[in-house]
Amino acid sequence: MAGSPAMKRLVESLKRLPGIGEKSATRLTFFLLSAPDNVAAELSEAMIRLKRETVLCEGCYDLTDQSPCRLCADERRDDSVICVVEEPADLQSIERSGQFKGRYHVLGGALSPLDGIGPSHLRIAELERRVRDEGVREVILATNPNAEGEATAGYIADRIRSAGLSLTRIACGMPLGGDLEYADHVTVASSIENRRKLE
Repeated sequence: MAGSPAMKRLVESLKRLPGIGEKSATRLTFFLLSAPDNVAAELSEAMIRLKRETVLCEGCYDLTDQSPCRLCADERRDDSVICVVEEPADLQSIERSGQFKGRYHVLGGALSPLDGIGPSHLRIAELERRVRDEGVREVILATNPNAEGEATAGYIADRIRSAGLSLTRIACGMPLGGDLEYADHVTVASSIENRRKLE
């Protein structure tokens, strides 16, 4: 990319973001250059405040502006059910559904030996402590339905099964409105395996 060293630095910085390649980074750089000064200033300030004002909730390990977070502080939620997710974005997705009224536990990732992420890199010990100390009756394993998520769910199930609680796994398969014709074989196989009885 031709341009000033400052432009090149910004392009290189933007390329570090997930989903942003050379073209997108260049397009964003030119947008910021042509935008009013207040747009760039607001973006800069928002990034600084994001890092300064975000904390880890001491209860569920979600990213929040206060600890405990609003979900952990909500006494109307069911303390006996914990939904285990990989990342804060997964928690937000489940929360948007409006269907879950229990507590959450954010692992901070999934097992991935190829990437050097083992059990000690995740908040599995903290989950075990919560199961042991907080009177939990059910743990919902809501890790992603991929190889890492399945391995993580299996590992956690093995670790907490002896606690005598109900272990459940989120269903996976065909999305509502999806066409079998266009689904990949793994999704179709999962849909058949996780079929439910019609009442």
